[in-house]
Amino acid sequence: MLETIELETAKNPVAAVIWMHGLGADGNDFVPIVNELDLGGAPGIRFVFPHAPVRAVTINNGHRMRAWYDISFGDLEGHTRKADEKGVRESQAQIGELIERETARGVAAGNIVLAGFSQGGAIALHTGLRHAEKLAGVMALSTYLPLADSFAQEAAPANAKTSVFMAHGTQDPVVPYAMGRNSCTLLEKAGYAVEWREYPMQHSVCMEEVADIGRWLVKVLG
Repeated sequence: MLETIELETAKNPVAAVIWMHGLGADGNDFVPIVNELDLGGAPGIRFVFPHAPVRAVTINNGHRMRAWYDISFGDLEGHTRKADEKGVRESQAQIGELIERETARGVAAGNIVLAGFSQGGAIALHTGLRHAEKLAGVMALSTYLPLADSFAQEAAPANAKTSVFMAHGTQDPVVPYAMGRNSCTLLEKAGYAVEWREYPMQHSVCMEEVADIGRWLVKVLG
């Protein structure tokens, strides 16, 4: 089981948001944002921020850092959606364990959101839309859909109508805007209800985006 940081907005929460950080960060990265969210109208939520495993990352000269999967040179060029399949699927299984832990603690799968930024967002998309039980939603920030070639065969019917929130900076130099937009288009063509937002920023999060995230969370969990 991955180590996690937890923050509850009320006692005995009935909803959960499992929120994955980006490459080289850890679970602390998005904890401060919870207090910035306007969650009026939402039920009690348990925010779960897991720490990714430590692994060697090729694009960073093999240095070991927290990462949901390895990234090689060229993986994020040419608007392709390549990814380290073994690492992606290992992380999928680990996030699946966290979903199971929430259901064991009394939070129905239909009240669970998978969220993530950059690499974490890729894992949220990959795992959430393949999950066998219907989830409340999937939030993917500054990211793309990995393993897109196998998506049509592996997508779970239970989450075919699940709300998806995707946001991206138009000036993102790390995960190109086109990669995020192309993933959104792929999902829309497959019939998913994607709420797309874009902001004049680089590979980061802005206050307008935080406001949009809060509204969306209230909508899917309220």
